[in-house]
Amino acid sequence: MTVPSIHVSLITLGVKSLEAAATFYEGMGLKRAGFESDGVVFFDMGGLALGLFPRAELAKDSNLAEEGSGFRGISLSWNLGSTQAVDEAVERAVRLGATLNKKPELVFWGGYSGYVTDLDGHLWEIAFNPAWPLRENGAMELPPPAKP
Repeated sequence: MTVPSIHVSLITLGVKSLEAAATFYEGMGLKRAGFESDGVVFFDMGGLALGLFPRAELAKDSNLAEEGSGFRGISLSWNLGSTQAVDEAVERAVRLGATLNKKPELVFWGGYSGYVTDLDGHLWEIAFNPAWPLRENGAMELPPPAKP
């Protein structure tokens, strides 16, 4: 059997308040999908879906303890087309209740980025990478692998 390559299709965030989290992400510009299921909200992110699910229910569904806080060793990243767009997105997130972890700045890899945590402590990097162009739908275009 051939194992297919990994294609992330859905990221689900455990949230304390489903409506507060949904309002936050709508305020950031996401549109709710037409499908909602008992206690889950979905957003279309252009080929990837974002799901919001009550934290206790997500822990129960995954057979893990709900407790846990602090840095979890993961960040979600949102790449934008300019430094100005990054500044505006970070400011909007903070206005909507996100916590500013790191103001946007020029970074060692040649881009510009900052970090916020959403209402439930999920870490988001909001970045501009001049080496990775964006498609018309906002999806990132990674360069092809180097030829040997």
